[in-house]
Amino acid sequence: MQADHHTEPRSRWLALIVLCLGVLMIVLDTTIVNVALPSIRADLGFSETSLVWVVNAYMLTFGGFLLLGGRLGDIFGQRRLFLMGIAFFTLASLSCGIANSQTQLIWARALQGLGGAVVSAVALSLIMNLFTEQTERAKAMGVYGFVCAGGGSLGVLLGGVLTSSLSWHWIFLVNLPIGIVVYVLCLSLLPPHKAESQSQRLDIAGAITITSSMMLAVYAIVNGNEAGWLSMQTLGMFALSILLFIGFVVLQMRLSTPLMPLSLFRQRNVSVANAVAVLWAAALFAWFFMSALYLQFVLGYDALKVGLAFLPANLVMALFSLGLSAKLVMRFGIRYSLAAGLALAALGLLWFARVSLHGDFLIDILPAMVLLGLGGGIAFNPLLLAAMNDVAPQDSGLASGLVNTAFMMGGAVGLAVLASLAALVSQRLLAVNVPLPIALLQGYQLAFLLGAASAAIGAVVVLLLMRENTVAQAPHAPVVH
Repeated sequence: MQADHHTEPRSRWLALIVLCLGVLMIVLDTTIVNVALPSIRADLGFSETSLVWVVNAYMLTFGGFLLLGGRLGDIFGQRRLFLMGIAFFTLASLSCGIANSQTQLIWARALQGLGGAVVSAVALSLIMNLFTEQTERAKAMGVYGFVCAGGGSLGVLLGGVLTSSLSWHWIFLVNLPIGIVVYVLCLSLLPPHKAESQSQRLDIAGAITITSSMMLAVYAIVNGNEAGWLSMQTLGMFALSILLFIGFVVLQMRLSTPLMPLSLFRQRNVSVANAVAVLWAAALFAWFFMSALYLQFVLGYDALKVGLAFLPANLVMALFSLGLSAKLVMRFGIRYSLAAGLALAALGLLWFARVSLHGDFLIDILPAMVLLGLGGGIAFNPLLLAAMNDVAPQDSGLASGLVNTAFMMGGAVGLAVLASLAALVSQRLLAVNVPLPIALLQGYQLAFLLGAASAAIGAVVVLLLMRENTVAQAPHAPVVH
């Protein structure tokens, strides 16, 4: 799959905008739901723990199928797969929008995640292949990071506006026009990529084992409180998940064309970036999910007010990812930029951990939101660069799938663990007649504290283990096609 050097510069940037619009739709859906959760809960009768599935069903299939999506793109051509993913995602959004039962919504969310996985895995490698020159690539990645960060915030805002003015169904139906526009524009703007000429076998067994392993683990965590952590069901699922994971690793060592060549992990930065993506996502998703619940259930904000409360974080994040982050990377290198971003995010979560029953927006929430926005805006770009820069072009789809997988699985598992622990703390307190708002608050505070620890550990790992051998020193990084 050669990068198309004959693509006009202008149409390349247009193609980038359309790709990013597709990604925006996917990112939007990771956060747009958070604000609508109370409405969905009231409307469809979810319990506190089953409500997590509206978020997790999406993240699970998303995380579970990213690797496969990236690999399919490398084999069958990324343009074709991107178009299929967009079409699939748009149809699944329609199904979510018209859902009138818990089961239908959760299944439709799972299908949405599947389409989202394909789009995300392929979009990043399409961008890497459109922009092969180092400074252009840093700019393009900045735009991509801006969309990922800005999309999150836009999701919370849009979710608030649509839920309070229309109904929660519209947070999904809004994807239909976007999906159709992206599909039509991609047909004319994306250069047709040649698929790899050598016939490649797809590692179906690997895809099934790793996806099942991830799903079982998250299911066991999400249901841990209800089933009991030491119950046969929970322990059995964990055991099965570990066995499947070991099976996956063994398969990858044996096959000639594995889903995930373990040799990728010999590159230290790829390994470190993926480990850090897990820690960072756990912190980030805990923040999105828990702070939305705190603002609604403890402080009594309505959907629109929650959306507006996230606005400062999103504006700061978007501002940094759009240009300032790339400049910081060029100036200080990947390692220090990434560590600084994670440290700022950890501080933001620590600030959240001290929120009170009658939290004041300007004192308790705004500073934390700004710190988290700064952290996210600075960290996103160097994380992607660290994960992708040292990888050979023909493995770009795989490397992008890998870091996206680490991010999504970190988010799903992290959120499941933190939401379960928060619920456990609240349940224990409610059992001894502590008032509901106080019980909820204590649970949320614990989740914020653990999220802060997760981001801080990420920063330490980057400083200790990541090598600085890419962007800052190497205008001729190994990305020549």
